[in-house]
Amino acid sequence: VQLQASGGGLVQAGGSLRLSCAASGRTFSRYVMAWFRQAPGKEREFVGAIYWSASSTIYADSVKGRFTISRDNAENTLYLQMNSLKPEDTAVYYCAANPSGSWYLPDNFASWGQGTLVTVSS
Repeated sequence: VQLQASGGGLVQAGGSLRLSCAASGRTFSRYVMAWFRQAPGKEREFVGAIYWSASSTIYADSVKGRFTISRDNAENTLYLQMNSLKPEDTAVYYCAANPSGSWYLPDNFASWGQGTLVTVSS
């Protein structure tokens, strides 16, 4: 599956952004999908993931209650709604598909989008 993330930008602290991840292929609806982020000088970290049927989502503690993952299988699109943004949320955000193991580990994902930059100013 090929992925393309979009929607990043510059936002003030407390603001909101919605990221999108468009997927190619007819098997999108079968995949667990996830969002990761990578801040400058830091390792890529798990943000959240959603089950193929959207029946289950999990989030990193750092974003729980502020971020919401959703998906539209008919449109082959994954979303990340980010509210109450903080400067520490500044990072390049990546979508990823179809993990081979733990959803929390980036090495378990073979398919990645190109990343979209989110910058939160204080």
